[in-house]
Amino acid sequence: MDTSKLILKPGLEGIPVTQSSICDIDGQKGHLLYRGYQIEELAQKSSFLETAFLLIWGELPTTSELRNFEAEVQMHRRLSFRVRDMMKCFPASGHPMDALQSSAASLGLFYSRRAIDDPKYVYNAVIRLIAKIPTMIAAFQLIRKGHDPIQPRDDLSYSSNFLYMLTEKEQDPLAAKVFDKCLILHAEHSLNASTFSARVTASTLTDPYAVVASAVGTLAGPLHGGANEDVIAMLDEIKLPENAKSFIKDSILTKRKIMGFGHREYKVKDPRAMILQQLAEELFDRFGKDEMYEVAKQLEEEAIPLLGAKGIFPNVDYYSGLVYRKLGIPRDLFTPIFAISRVAGWLAHWREQLGANRIFRPSQIYTGSKPRSWVPLDER
Repeated sequence: MDTSKLILKPGLEGIPVTQSSICDIDGQKGHLLYRGYQIEELAQKSSFLETAFLLIWGELPTTSELRNFEAEVQMHRRLSFRVRDMMKCFPASGHPMDALQSSAASLGLFYSRRAIDDPKYVYNAVIRLIAKIPTMIAAFQLIRKGHDPIQPRDDLSYSSNFLYMLTEKEQDPLAAKVFDKCLILHAEHSLNASTFSARVTASTLTDPYAVVASAVGTLAGPLHGGANEDVIAMLDEIKLPENAKSFIKDSILTKRKIMGFGHREYKVKDPRAMILQQLAEELFDRFGKDEMYEVAKQLEEEAIPLLGAKGIFPNVDYYSGLVYRKLGIPRDLFTPIFAISRVAGWLAHWREQLGANRIFRPSQIYTGSKPRSWVPLDER
């Protein structure tokens, strides 16, 4: 193939590779829409499962559709004892994202029929993945502490149940409400790395469990997931609000990345960051302050005059870690919780990819050797 006229775009930046009706982002105005609905309205009025239904099936559910969807998810929260036994063999020192990827992939052993042309199979796969991913994460958290996993409770909502399984105690309704809103905010964000990975895997017509496992593996990379963990580490390093000014100036001078600032899409403050900041304040008002929040606010105040002109503002990761920390969630579970939420977006893109599928096969620009002759081993 003659590649002399091809233009390389590292990371496919700015190259459209598909059409989608799922998510729209206006990074100049700070707008994020799921299926045409503003993220602010969904966070205020919807629930995570309702939003997941919207993303995956394209429209808001009717009352009966939502009740049935919630009931199906509730019914499938439990894990097979074989999956639990497999997870007990994972090393306690292993990262929860690796445990999640392995566990999600294992579901294909139990439920895969490669029947992606069967609407019932597609629906059941959606239900199982949305239902079981939270149970897997909570189970691994307790298993690595040497405890048996807690069974899901049918009397608790999706978010309340996860927090109960994770912390071994029933949570305040406000905590569950805030967590549910966090899931809405992280559910979808167009063609990011993990979603692209999901669509590439889906384009081979493999089963949805492999699709989600591939997306989880992509999200595990530090350039995609984990930024909110790094924000907490950065705030711990700064320690006090009065240190924020010197930290930001030193970081700019040494070209050190300031975690939680900047986004490939947004050139204004991420709309999700605004909502998460409000959610953090709700938690602090109810359960007490987090001193690191004052550091975060001061850092943002010092950074905006220096970075705002460059379109660098707080992104979704800047305040989410503070919210999760207040909810008692361990730092290395921040990214798995992202996966609980984003599985809705991944499945939406899986279904959309199947609708007009063509296997992904991009070109490359070859930079290797010209044709050359074989050299016998004893002459090398």
